[in-house]
Amino acid sequence: MLDIPRSLYREPKTLEDIKALKRTLWVNPDQESVKNVWESYPFTMSDIDDAEKRLERFAPLLMQYFEEVRKTNGIIESPLKKIPAMEERMKERHLIKGQLYVKLDSHLAIAGSIKARGGIYEVLKRAEDLALAAGILKVTDDYSKLAEPKYRDFFSQYDIQVGSTGNLGLSIGIISATLGFDVTVHMSADAKSWKKDLLRQKGARVIEYDSDYTEAVRNGRLAAEVNDRSYFIDDENSSTLFMGYAVAAKRLIKQLEEEHITVDADHPLFVYLPCGVGGAAGGITFGLKKLFGEHVHSFFVEPARIPSVLIGMATGLNEKISVKDYGLDGVTEADGLACPSPSALVGKVMKPLLSGIFTVKEHELFNYLRELAHSEGLYIEPSSCSAFEGVARLYDYPAGRDYLAEWGLDEDKMTHATHIAWATGGRLVPKDVMDHYLETYIDSSR
Repeated sequence: MLDIPRSLYREPKTLEDIKALKRTLWVNPDQESVKNVWESYPFTMSDIDDAEKRLERFAPLLMQYFEEVRKTNGIIESPLKKIPAMEERMKERHLIKGQLYVKLDSHLAIAGSIKARGGIYEVLKRAEDLALAAGILKVTDDYSKLAEPKYRDFFSQYDIQVGSTGNLGLSIGIISATLGFDVTVHMSADAKSWKKDLLRQKGARVIEYDSDYTEAVRNGRLAAEVNDRSYFIDDENSSTLFMGYAVAAKRLIKQLEEEHITVDADHPLFVYLPCGVGGAAGGITFGLKKLFGEHVHSFFVEPARIPSVLIGMATGLNEKISVKDYGLDGVTEADGLACPSPSALVGKVMKPLLSGIFTVKEHELFNYLRELAHSEGLYIEPSSCSAFEGVARLYDYPAGRDYLAEWGLDEDKMTHATHIAWATGGRLVPKDVMDHYLETYIDSSR
């Protein structure tokens, strides 16, 4: 184990709760007013705009390959859905003010998870970069031509490698194989068998490991060093993945308008994002803060058994620390969040923006899963259900109540607040697996 810096001891109860596997809330002491952030921030609104335009250029090609995106003109986007029955159930047991929505990235086209944003985007950018460099594509072209056999043959000369616990591998494996790339997904022991099987059905090569996500990523990185035609998609460091996720914030604006949701000083927006290595949650947070500033409050949610981003940010060590260094085994039913160490990128860029991080107990993942299924008829993965922990428990912790007071969020403002639980995966879960989830009961001590 590492000698943990004393920096976390400024909140000794948080430290004790983490080690004791208790749920907790860590409020980020380094969050700043966005007015002081953007001048020195490494990303800009232009970066988000550039990613959005690239996705639009590829829309005709995606329509060629995937019938499910034809009704959205090739744009991969999910609904924002009000869930009044779930809201009512939760308000019966918890102090919750405002209205509750779910963002159904769990039902995104092609990959059925939030990774359909960043993962697919990075593969598309790789394809565009190669085709432009070879002179076989111009940005003014109709990109649907890339579905022709000669272009698939061109992409087949290149391979893509990625390490994953499941959903990122699904998104990258599916889109890479579809375009013609030779793709290998290195999958950790946490990855579900059905995800590996689906990848193989789609034409991806899957290499399985008995160890965790860190080992899968390490081997993927090594495999990509073999030659200059190999490309590693680095979930721990990729600004390209990050920007693909950030586009979601721009798309959310229209959906909020359609729901007549105002976001301003008197109508705050709270967003709760399941968090593994942190890239998806971080990218979306950046986009939201860029668009809504101090009126949006973004919280990550991690399993109590593997709160890697919390430990990384709270100690200031970020990617240099693992939950195992902290005495935790990292074993969780939330396979999509089973990342022992956080992103090297995210801890740094979230330092001035993130509101805080909740941890959630294992049994609560399945309680929320059943509650959402029974009240709204919505079925999402256990990892996705972690988002509801933030909604339920913001007022439970003194740190949460202090946060609201510090940011001037009084009772009247919170009554007019909107809470979004960001569901990150679930549509592709086989029925027998989902039925098993619905019947799973875990001892509350876990």
